[in-house]
Amino acid sequence: MAEISVPAMSLVLLVGVSGSGKSTFARKHFLPTQVISSDFCRGLVADDENDQESTPDAFDVLHYIVGTRLRRGLLTVVDATNVQWDARKKLIELAKSHDVLVDAIVLDVPEEVAVARNALRPDRAFGSHVITRQRKDLRRSLSKMSRDGFRKVHVLRGDDIDDATITYERAWTDRRDLTGPFDVIGDVHGCRAELETLLEALGWELRRDDAGRPDGATHPEGRTAVFVGDLVDRGPDSPGVLRLVMGMVAAGTALCVSGNHEQKLVRALNGRKVTVAHGLERSLEQLAAEPEEFREAARSFMDKLISHYQLDGGGLVVAHAGLKEAYHGRASGRVRAFALYGDTTGETDEYGLPVRYPWAKDYRGRAMVVYGHTPIPEAEWVNNTICVDTGCVFGGKLTALRYPTRELVSVPAREVWYEPTRPLAPVTERDPGLLDIGDVQGTRYVETRTGGKVKIREENSAAALEIMSRFAVDPRWLVYLPPTMAPPETSSLEGYLEHPAEAFEEFRRAGVAEVVCEEKHMGSRAVVVLTRTPDVAAARFGVADGTCGIVHTRTGRPFFGDPDLMAELVSRLREAVSRAGLWEDLGTDWLVLDAELLPWSAKAGSLIREQYASVGAAAGAVLPEAVAALEAAAGRGLDVGDLLDRTRRRSGNAARYRDAYGRYCWPVSGLSGVRLAPFQILAMEGRATAGEEPHAWHLSTLARLDSEVITPTRHVFVSLESEESRAAATEWWTSLTEAGGEGMVVKPARPVAERVQPGVKVRGREYLRIIYGPDYTESLEVLRGRFLGKKRSLALREHALGLESLARLAGGEPLWRVHEPVFAVLALESEPVDPRL
Repeated sequence: MAEISVPAMSLVLLVGVSGSGKSTFARKHFLPTQVISSDFCRGLVADDENDQESTPDAFDVLHYIVGTRLRRGLLTVVDATNVQWDARKKLIELAKSHDVLVDAIVLDVPEEVAVARNALRPDRAFGSHVITRQRKDLRRSLSKMSRDGFRKVHVLRGDDIDDATITYERAWTDRRDLTGPFDVIGDVHGCRAELETLLEALGWELRRDDAGRPDGATHPEGRTAVFVGDLVDRGPDSPGVLRLVMGMVAAGTALCVSGNHEQKLVRALNGRKVTVAHGLERSLEQLAAEPEEFREAARSFMDKLISHYQLDGGGLVVAHAGLKEAYHGRASGRVRAFALYGDTTGETDEYGLPVRYPWAKDYRGRAMVVYGHTPIPEAEWVNNTICVDTGCVFGGKLTALRYPTRELVSVPAREVWYEPTRPLAPVTERDPGLLDIGDVQGTRYVETRTGGKVKIREENSAAALEIMSRFAVDPRWLVYLPPTMAPPETSSLEGYLEHPAEAFEEFRRAGVAEVVCEEKHMGSRAVVVLTRTPDVAAARFGVADGTCGIVHTRTGRPFFGDPDLMAELVSRLREAVSRAGLWEDLGTDWLVLDAELLPWSAKAGSLIREQYASVGAAAGAVLPEAVAALEAAAGRGLDVGDLLDRTRRRSGNAARYRDAYGRYCWPVSGLSGVRLAPFQILAMEGRATAGEEPHAWHLSTLARLDSEVITPTRHVFVSLESEESRAAATEWWTSLTEAGGEGMVVKPARPVAERVQPGVKVRGREYLRIIYGPDYTESLEVLRGRFLGKKRSLALREHALGLESLARLAGGEPLWRVHEPVFAVLALESEPVDPRL
């Protein structure tokens, strides 16, 4: 039995004359979706699988499909004769362009067998001479096919064709099954003492040989070390570093990728001609003092090091000089070159060293990429990548990244072991990782942890792009946008459109045992971002202008156009957080808060004047005059009773309408009269608390804030299984609304399943006059037919996107990743949904 092993991600060419059984073989061993047949492609372009005149077009289609599958990393099998060099060459070049390996499976059957099989197929009208010609082409190819560029050529004859089995080889770089935790260690360059110190600082326990030299290490928590390469050269003890790392790798407690210095050292040990420079001379001298057995073991170890590793389900990639997303898990010379040397511009700097292209600035991959190669003073995140080469051998420090916590641990160099050719410099032109227009153009799908994929249509993206680029705050502060909020199902109670009973029942049916009812202040929704110091703002958010935060609207616009006024409000809020001791108690230097800013007129002054006040003024001027005129007519005996009653009701409704919006407007001067009512801590360092903590924690923590600019959010908790608890909350809502309050928001007291509304707003009867007009109570039966489906769907999608942006922010992901769901919320807000809902 012949066992054929092919790479799990590769291109496989079936090679054989017509009638050799390629299609039967493909059906037996591969999925139908994996096999691309030249006959099938002829059928696509000509409605006839045997139309030879359509062959050029058919192969254009075949190459396009194959290329698309290879780009997506899918095993692809080409079912065609492939007996001619030109046909194979194009497919091999296609595979190389996508950095995947190519295998050939040759079905070598006797000519007479192929002729007989074709004779049994009425759709094969060509004569036996075609088989003869193909057979000659195949015989000429077999002897040299191994030099075509295939990884392997598998030739099957006779019974081996029927008995063959196919197995799949995982790529050497594919260790996605290893989930960590990991300690990713930067360039060591022979600094054995510093490596020992770093490992001990990370909690590793060193093992030593009979001579007292470290030759392995284990971690009590089962962690795995991952070395980014460049273990050797320049430093004082490259053999010692190799002995330790080789022992760890052999024991399965470490992985190591190749660095450019290992590659060059191997070439020198193999007797190849190399330029002995950049510290190579020290490694050769140090290894010369070691036994031949160790030198050979070290040479073999370094020679087998691979270009990169994919770890933790593909969420972590480690390569010496980094790796762009298109190369993750791929195998080719250019992938290895990129992993070893990075991407260069072809130019040299004033020190004669290559100028490296900053590939990380353009990185948009989901996987975290950790690398070294280019020494910098401090490890710094750029998008979702980080360089951990902090120049230990040059007198800097040796650094490790603890994954998945993203904690950096460093130990200083004992001395300058090697003078650098050029000074260590930070990452130049630090990119904050903002959204690029290419990230948001067209119809897109945003993946969320709690709500699946959310579709953003192209037309909505265009509207959001204008808002974000023209009106939004500095995008580095724009890390969250709150979701819209849906009302409850329409109430059937006489005189009410909305009532708490429907909200309570909705959550009870969804399996929620307890809710919190929070007072709705009738302010404007506000998102507050605060940092403890300007340095934190610069380090965490990339804002280095001395500001320490922002307060923005639910569409990302600044609340105050005056930057001094904004700075004063942020300062007062930071002082309140400091006085309450929240920075220390929460273990964070920054906070994102959800709040309402009062009064409503502070943001909506022009809206109130132009829309609400104009209606109120007109009604106040006209309706009393109309009532007086109708009363005079009635006094003269005219039958205007019904009209008079209706006009009196309208006049009373107009007065109540003016009272309704007037309660939420008061004069402010500077910050005098401005109040902020925080009700949720959205995120902090390392935690997206909005999706983790119950509302009792949020409200009790925020209640510690004491400032003249802060007003508390009154609230009650309700057990939905208790009629008394429901009744008490309803009475509280009634007292709020009858006193002129807007109403309340009902939320699950604790985080719940994704399809449950995050909050339901229950507004008071008089407040709803602002929304539906002074006379809405005259048309309750019509309004009870309002459609809430789109509003509820929108609220759920925006809530999922909001939680996603906070999770990405707290997880330390690059800002463009945080912006992706933020931008999506802004885009969804341009959907045509009745704003009164």
